[in-house]
Amino acid sequence: MEFSDFAEKLASHSGILQLMDDISRPFAEGMKVFSLGGGNPARVGEVEKEYRKEMERLLSSGDDFENFIAHYDSPQGRVEFLKAVSDFFSSRYGWNIDENNVALTNGSQCAMFYIFNMFSGSTDGKKKTILFPLMPEYIGYADQGIEKGTFVSIPAKVEYYSDRSMKYVLDQKACQDYLASHDEVGAIAVSRPTNPSGNVLTDREIGFLSSLAKQYDIPLVIDNAYGLPFPDIVFTDDATPIWNEHIILSMSLSKIGLPSIRTGIVIASREIASKIGNMNAICALATGSFGPVLVDNMLKSGRLVSLAESAVRPFYKEKSEKMLSYIHKYFKGTEYYVHKIEGSIFSWLYLPSLTVSALEFYKILMDCGVVTVPSEYFFFGSEGGKYPHEHYDKCLRLNYSGCDALVEEGVYKISLKYREYS
Repeated sequence: MEFSDFAEKLASHSGILQLMDDISRPFAEGMKVFSLGGGNPARVGEVEKEYRKEMERLLSSGDDFENFIAHYDSPQGRVEFLKAVSDFFSSRYGWNIDENNVALTNGSQCAMFYIFNMFSGSTDGKKKTILFPLMPEYIGYADQGIEKGTFVSIPAKVEYYSDRSMKYVLDQKACQDYLASHDEVGAIAVSRPTNPSGNVLTDREIGFLSSLAKQYDIPLVIDNAYGLPFPDIVFTDDATPIWNEHIILSMSLSKIGLPSIRTGIVIASREIASKIGNMNAICALATGSFGPVLVDNMLKSGRLVSLAESAVRPFYKEKSEKMLSYIHKYFKGTEYYVHKIEGSIFSWLYLPSLTVSALEFYKILMDCGVVTVPSEYFFFGSEGGKYPHEHYDKCLRLNYSGCDALVEEGVYKISLKYREYS
């Protein structure tokens, strides 16, 4: 049976497929498993209690439950929730938006697929690309282009510090030079906080990218899955939410405790929001109702943001500090750096003395029951071969949201293997 180019492109092996398979992979019977690999958020009891209350309220309110499960929402999303989102953001941040600027998708991963292919590929005989200005970037983007060669990127600059921390910094001159000489760029895209590194692009860096987007009349796509105002897994004050007509802001309910419900939220110009709704109609008829119904009252009342501030952020902040303490404790005496954890649920560990590739090291660790994600999957948008960055095959992404004892023991096991392979 012969498959199309589309099938070969999207149905072949990918980093994100490997990551999701690892989450549910069966290990040898009796093997202790240390799951530091996937992107699943932790269960935060205080948050789950609020969702349970909201579900109980819904079940006890006449036939509200039956009504929401029995009817499709509009392709652009549940109308009441679109208005709740626009009212919230216009009131809180003064953004000039209404419900026509908002679209829902079945998860933010789906939203990014729509957006990337909306601004890339063949257009009037010319091929458009998406520029990632701070590589490494999220593993889930790497294979989302329908056409080959969809993504281009600029390697991040790195600042190293005496406390064994480091930080990725936007190479502004490289961004300016690239856009000046490549009119095929159809959009700029970043995650903020950045998955995998935990970096948060500063307000100044985002302002710079926004000005470039306006200058070249292309959108700046910001994946805000971990950001403000919810789920608010941000540990720096330099992360103000921003939106204007040249920005497409993607958000999610996953990291505030609802990953299985698959609700993505996009705030964009009316034209783009409408096109996302049209794509939903073709690909899925409509978006799921459960997420919007469950959090609608919580968003309107302020409880959702209050939970993010009082429960979610402190929970992950404490876990991030523990993770750093584990790394510094067990890697002491080795050559290593760990990215400053400014947000997200990950730590990004750079192992410069590693004598095998990160991908090979990942396989070695898997044999010991330690699940990580190797750095090669997070570097893409280059013309084949080894990506031109010193971190390309020397880093691991570690999820610190799990049981503290298992996370600590997992880090310890990684440090032992690093000593063996240094």
